[in-house]
Amino acid sequence: MKLLSKILSVIVGLTVINVWLFRSGKSTSYRGGDASSLMEEFVVYGLGDYFLTIGIIKVGLAILLILSLYFQKLRLISASGIGLMMLVAIFMHFSVGDELIKSMPASVMLISCIIIAYSSKKSFT
Repeated sequence: MKLLSKILSVIVGLTVINVWLFRSGKSTSYRGGDASSLMEEFVVYGLGDYFLTIGIIKVGLAILLILSLYFQKLRLISASGIGLMMLVAIFMHFSVGDELIKSMPASVMLISCIIIAYSSKKSFT
């Protein structure tokens, strides 16, 4: 379980960084509504004013999650934070009437964060 947690930490961390820093201006079939960029997706959700703040928090948590490979105490808080944000992302997809498939990436990330958080909590006890 420890190895799985480390692998998932790298995957989740790099995925969040990739989405926010390298793919935010690109269209994907998973964008909310008819959005063609991450910023447009936030506007669809009514969260355009929070785009930069949420981006900084998500990228920061992703960096902490990767650093948790060396500093294990960061793993629970960073995985929990990203997991919470993925839960909100899933809710936002449903709130604007997106089809279920659009929430799939956030759902996979949420499940990954639950596994990471569970295994890191287990190692503290």
